Amino acid sequence: MAQQLWLLRHGEAVPHDSKPDPERELTGRGERQAKAAGAGLARLGLELGACYTSPLVRAADTARLACEALNVEPAIEDALANGFDARDARELLARHGADARVLVVGHEPSFSQVVHDLSGARVDFKKGGIAAVRVDGSRGELVVLLRPRELETMGEPETSTAPG
Repeated sequence: MAQQLWLLRHGEAVPHDSKPDPERELTGRGERQAKAAGAGLARLGLELGACYTSPLVRAADTARLACEALNVEPAIEDALANGFDARDARELLARHGADARVLVVGHEPSFSQVVHDLSGARVDFKKGGIAAVRVDGSRGELVVLLRPRELETMGEPETSTAPG
């Protein structure tokens, strides 16, 4: 099996001019996006070896809210704050076994560049969106790209249509 890097872009945050960038927190919508991401991944049955998050408030809060549904405790990883790249991603994966699934929570434009550098894919990474890349040695393959809207639908409980 190959390792998988799951990338979750932080949810919607308060405007840039409202406070210093590292302190910008999630809006109500951003909190819902983070919870939906966790619920969606849980519905997929994703078992994570670890979750790493940028220390910036909006990312750390996204990780905390998403991981409530995933039975993993997010760990702060400074490399995710600024300039996260494919080399950093490979170093995080190297800490884990050959079939590990690792979630990272962080920012654009770093995440779309990491997806491209690992897999060659070009993605439009929405706030609260997820991409997963299978990494096998020097090769990578984009295996999923989920928009926040899709994650919200995935996380919704199934309703029974059978007569009661």
